[in-house]
Amino acid sequence: MQRVWGPRPIQNAVVDILQKKGAMTDEDLRKELEEYYSEISFRELNTILMKLEINGVLRVSRLLKKKRRVELVEARSGN
Repeated sequence: MQRVWGPRPIQNAVVDILQKKGAMTDEDLRKELEEYYSEISFRELNTILMKLEINGVLRVSRLLKKKRRVELVEARSGN
């Protein structure tokens, strides 16, 4: 089954949601993303979060065994 995504990249949607709502759990973030992109699996979400974390855009930390906290990394001034 092939999915057709909207013109807005999903990585941008993740950052926009976290900017508006602040830190949240991965499950809450997935539910927010489903409003824009219908169904999104945990595997897809994990791939997106991993790419953004490697690029230094966000941080993912473990809350409970199957729950994670997702938050944006604060921008630092270059002084």
